[in-house]
Amino acid sequence: MTIASVLGSGVLYLPALTAQEAGPAGILAWLAMGILIIPLAFTLAHLATRIPDAGGIAAFARAAFGPAGGAAAGWLFLGTVPLGAPIAALIGAGYLAAGLGLSHVALVAVAAALLALAVVLNALGVEMSGRAAGVVVALIALLLLAAVAVGFMHLRLAAFQPVMPHGLAPVGLDLALLFWAFVGWEAVANYAEEFADPERDLRRAMVLSIAVIDVLYILLAVATVGTRAYVGAASRDALAVMLGQGAGRLGVLATSFLALLVTYGTIHAYVGGFVRLVYAQARAGDFPAFFARLHPGTRTPLRAIWTLAVVFAAVLAVEVWRPIGLEKLVAWSSAVFIALYVLALASALRLLRPRRQRLMAAFALVVCLGTLPFLGWGALYPLALAAVGVGVRMARHDRGELWQGVRARQ
Repeated sequence: MTIASVLGSGVLYLPALTAQEAGPAGILAWLAMGILIIPLAFTLAHLATRIPDAGGIAAFARAAFGPAGGAAAGWLFLGTVPLGAPIAALIGAGYLAAGLGLSHVALVAVAAALLALAVVLNALGVEMSGRAAGVVVALIALLLLAAVAVGFMHLRLAAFQPVMPHGLAPVGLDLALLFWAFVGWEAVANYAEEFADPERDLRRAMVLSIAVIDVLYILLAVATVGTRAYVGAASRDALAVMLGQGAGRLGVLATSFLALLVTYGTIHAYVGGFVRLVYAQARAGDFPAFFARLHPGTRTPLRAIWTLAVVFAAVLAVEVWRPIGLEKLVAWSSAVFIALYVLALASALRLLRPRRQRLMAAFALVVCLGTLPFLGWGALYPLALAAVGVGVRMARHDRGELWQGVRARQ
């Protein structure tokens, strides 16, 4: 589930986009982010071990900063999955549409099918959801390794010169955009209540998932630059171009299948984590009590799941009416995730006791804060969401309670 949460649509879209922005230096951004993300991932694991709550980051923020922190985090999440899952579905469906020559309406229909499958499987319970994620991740890893193998057979050393054709600034922008490829570690925290042994299992999940994801991402970034598949192609088509160099039409179809798998894996994991967050926030009083109920048989928050399905349908209806610019949406979604990580890491500085864990959280916090300026005005989006969350909580509850400090956790 951890790998499925992180290994998402960014692997299809961002290797080419970062190369277009920074040239071969885009590989440096992938390598740097793969290293810089390690303290963040482990800090989230430490927090989930200490506070195994379905609220995830919202629960951490509530424990550290009181109800105001929990409310802000909950509303920040409302700006991610309801918008980010349809973005991922459209990216994945775009590969299939390009490979088969589908119309835009058919593309949106494929995206709708991916979202519907994720909703239904998550409604059936966490065990069914986990088994489905395992199958999807195995297929994704095999297909990505096949894509890398084809790309490495067509590498050209000249493609790596000059290293920084556009200077150093685009590398910083790439680092900010790459948060979209590395977000997802927080989703597994929403499942912490359901782990048999959170301390043991979360540590293992983080170590294995970081190793798998970093290796696959860096190999794919090198192959994309070395084959120059990103030159003259839309960023969403570059992987198909690279595979087509070695496998022709079969490569294009394989890319389409890979895109659907990668997209579905991310959506599947995020839908499950998000609806548990909504349930936990409703249980804490930040969201309507209507969502604070689990199905007695599957133990899933069905009301949150079906409400999310309605939101997905609305976003796709807008896409049919007026296509959405993915670059801007990716930047805005990345800004929200960075803000969530900043809140989680600030919570870690108050909640974690071992010095090593606090130093790790402080380092990750500096990294996150350093990437925000590269997002420009998009960085204001999460601030607006957090303000709305605190305002809604303030309107519904006593203001003195809202700003209370850290509460003892029994």
